[in-house]
Amino acid sequence: MPVRTVLSIVTDSLKYLVDLPISAFEQLSETFIGYETLKVENDELRQKQLINKTQLLKFDALEKENIRLRALLENSFKLGEQVLIAELLSINLAPYEHIMVVNKGTRFGVHQQQPVLDENGVVGQVFRALPFTSEIMLITDPNHAIPVQVNRNGLLTIAVGSGTANQLNLPYLPNNADIQAGDLLITSGLGGTFPAGYPVAIVDDFPQTSNKSITHITATPKAHLDRNRELLIVWTNNTPIPLTTPTIKTPVPHE
Repeated sequence: MPVRTVLSIVTDSLKYLVDLPISAFEQLSETFIGYETLKVENDELRQKQLINKTQLLKFDALEKENIRLRALLENSFKLGEQVLIAELLSINLAPYEHIMVVNKGTRFGVHQQQPVLDENGVVGQVFRALPFTSEIMLITDPNHAIPVQVNRNGLLTIAVGSGTANQLNLPYLPNNADIQAGDLLITSGLGGTFPAGYPVAIVDDFPQTSNKSITHITATPKAHLDRNRELLIVWTNNTPIPLTTPTIKTPVPHE
């Protein structure tokens, strides 16, 4: 083998060994830069995904709110009575009282004992009306009682608040009363507060003794008392809702 060839091989090998760390460093640097770029892009995509998910959640909530409002408005037409939509501000479900506060008061013509509904049934009645807010006593409040009748056969009774969320008591039924689990209870119209025909509750399953006498009977309200955001305050007569205080004109004396 010629000497020149041998020297060329040796020289090329030395150059390769000398350039190897530099090439490796450059490749490592490119790999590291590429990794950092991918990491930044990945973080940006993750943030955009989170923002998009949050926006979708809000859109979903708005869609459900629109569905609720549509149901309320549809029910208001079905009722054939004057109604006002009020928004829930707070709720108290303590054992001794079940009270909601809404954002409509006497400035909108709201007054005590007005029926309050949601898209499913009776919620309660106005307990206290203030200028800008009103307190609603729920039908589950232990101090509340509502005259009802069994929709199947017209049997009249009274549903009393149990102090427990989503439960009413029916304590005034005779032992031979024709009532069954699953019966729909509606307002009877007696007492003057609630017009007849509003859905109130569904009778729960209950045990019967051997002689078919009735024991303790409860019912589950049709209204979603623990999930409402908007409510219907109902006027049961044809009196318009006074949105502003009427101006009293002072008569001018004739000369």
